[in-house]
Amino acid sequence: MGQISPERDPVQDRNSVVSAEAASTPEIAVRGRIPSGPAEKYDSSQDLLRWMSEQFDRFGDIYKASIYGASVYVTREPEHAEHVLRGNWQNYTKGQTIKRVALLLGNGLMTSEGEFWRSQRRMIQPAFHRAAIEALCTTITDANVTLLKKWEQAARRGDSINVTRGVSGMVLEVVLRSIFGDDYLTVAQHYNILFEENARNLEFAQAFRSLEKIIFGLATQRRGRKKKEADILGMLLEARDQKTGKAMADRQLVNEIKTLIVAGHETTTSTLCWSWYLLSQNPAVEENLSIELNSMPANQVSKLDELPKFRYARQIIDEAMRLYPPGWLMTRKARKDDRLGKYFVPAGTEIYIPPYFIQRNPNLWEEPERFNPDRFTPGRSTDRHPMAMIPFSAGPRNCIGEVFARVEMQIHIMTCARRLRLRSNETKSPELDVGVNLRSKHDLVMIPELTASAG
Repeated sequence: MGQISPERDPVQDRNSVVSAEAASTPEIAVRGRIPSGPAEKYDSSQDLLRWMSEQFDRFGDIYKASIYGASVYVTREPEHAEHVLRGNWQNYTKGQTIKRVALLLGNGLMTSEGEFWRSQRRMIQPAFHRAAIEALCTTITDANVTLLKKWEQAARRGDSINVTRGVSGMVLEVVLRSIFGDDYLTVAQHYNILFEENARNLEFAQAFRSLEKIIFGLATQRRGRKKKEADILGMLLEARDQKTGKAMADRQLVNEIKTLIVAGHETTTSTLCWSWYLLSQNPAVEENLSIELNSMPANQVSKLDELPKFRYARQIIDEAMRLYPPGWLMTRKARKDDRLGKYFVPAGTEIYIPPYFIQRNPNLWEEPERFNPDRFTPGRSTDRHPMAMIPFSAGPRNCIGEVFARVEMQIHIMTCARRLRLRSNETKSPELDVGVNLRSKHDLVMIPELTASAG
């Protein structure tokens, strides 16, 4: 999506007054300090991730800045993240970045607030219970087997493959089949825009929103058939508000389906692409994964209760998300005055919580820039702060689809890495596309090679 339009925020001026008067005004001194930070405002033409990194180098783990016209505290302290996302989460609404998401998704689960959000979350949650995810394991496996066959054919021909497009198409198929079930073929061709169009700007948002009529139409048809469907759309059509007993309004149903499509596609695709890139750069890790996957029976359809046995595959995914969290930045806005440790937070202040920097914080992680899945070996994380790793957010507003995404990613890695290794000829690290999600600026093109187990 495009940049957020700058807005004048009176909290900017209020904070300036607080900073200037803190030494001489007893009341403000009691309230707490204001973090130091850059005098210059963030220029929207700059790379925000790089700019934030420079300020952490200058000012430490928390600093105050002017970003997109708002007064912002940027923090990579896990204690601050825990306070905002868990301890005092009800004092914080979604922040600036959600405006970009709302243009695309409307008032869905990702953007809604208060009691309305609670009601929607309760109605959607059953679609992500264990039994529902277990029922989708075959769908996930089948889509990956289809992709694997294409990649194996390319390996035998000596051709390169576009990993980004291949993974994106596979994930989109899984998401759409999970949501629309037997109606998948009716909707699939219309949603190809998600992997055919790389830009996430206003034009993309308008094109994506034009697809709402497909969801409206399917919902109307299903109500007319009066037949219960086991897919996610079917579950949402049957869902009722706990207090009122009412079904979800059509407009809200569409918003929630759009949210599930985009969130389910973008985050999983990004993590899997980064996983393949990191594996290609670390042969020892790749070999350890191969050893683990050799114990997996050939042509096995992955079962949910089997996945925990393959710990190293899970550790690779965790480490990829640590280094390249899809949701690299979370923003919240204080409803009332608050405190972050020794710092005073005036009402209206934006709090930027970037998992990218928390998960690379040298105070929390040894050799934080190094790809090392062993750091997630059971027992090694017992002393780690619980908020040192938050790729799916945390607290009541953590990602509702986290378990589904983890299952999907692990099945992909297990299915494909057992029979293929992907090689990259690139000598430079991929350029980062810093939007709502953290992606590679260019498609990842790699050379597939058959492993010994592929025959």
